[in-house]
Amino acid sequence: MRRVLWWLIGGSRGGRNRLRIILTLHETPMNANQLSESLELDYKTTRHHLDLLCENGVLTTMGDGYGMTYFLTDQMEENLDILEQVARKADMAELLPTESSSPEAGVNVESDGETQNERE
Repeated sequence: MRRVLWWLIGGSRGGRNRLRIILTLHETPMNANQLSESLELDYKTTRHHLDLLCENGVLTTMGDGYGMTYFLTDQMEENLDILEQVARKADMAELLPTESSSPEAGVNVESDGETQNERE
């Protein structure tokens, strides 16, 4: 998976948009139209990137036609740490979610700046 991600993200001109697509779909599965609107990308450009990501085992789909919804594959979900490494080395760290905004972080920051874990 590391080689595939380097080729798709770090080693090609469309890598920045492909990274944005992966990160967006990690948060919320979407169809191509929703994704193109969310990322403010041309629909055909979005479809091109989605096709490449599916062909290379990064994304999978459910449904068909206009409503086809895109999801990260189990293999991609298991290798999100590699995606982060590739993004950082490819100088795209600014696109990565911050620790506090990531659902995996598991810590909620309250309005006064104190974490929920600190209160318990």
